[in-house]
Amino acid sequence: SSTMSFSEAEVQSARGAWEKIYVDAEDNGTTVLVRMFTEHPDTKSYFTHFKGMDSAEEMKQSDQVRGHGKRVFTAINDMVQHLDNSEAFLGILNPLGKKHATQLKVDPKNFKIICDIILQLMEEKFGGDCKASFEKVTNEICSHLNNVYKEAGW
Repeated sequence: SSTMSFSEAEVQSARGAWEKIYVDAEDNGTTVLVRMFTEHPDTKSYFTHFKGMDSAEEMKQSDQVRGHGKRVFTAINDMVQHLDNSEAFLGILNPLGKKHATQLKVDPKNFKIICDIILQLMEEKFGGDCKASFEKVTNEICSHLNNVYKEAGW
């Protein structure tokens, strides 16, 4: 469905949880990507300029990895600002999903991977409550992305 049902309390606690990790968007975004590339090396195949990088250290230093990590976090941040407005939320998410499905041909299972790593990082840095507050958001993001992919013929 295209409507989201976040209570006002859920919106507030999700935003509070997200703010903590978004303060260091570039570093945390980089950590998430490096972890994804290291634990799921096949995900690197989508990024031609990351392919040759094998060490986590090398990836951490890469401007491209850092730039993409920051872009991922910025996109999520835009969505988090619109948890109480599904039209605006989907206005950000749909074109992004479409691009990843049609142009970039990224397997949708990778969104679940990256969301799980974000939740893992939240829990490590800020505890289980922080993670729990944000879990519904990542579930929404992933389920809407899957819908976009279905519409795009995946």
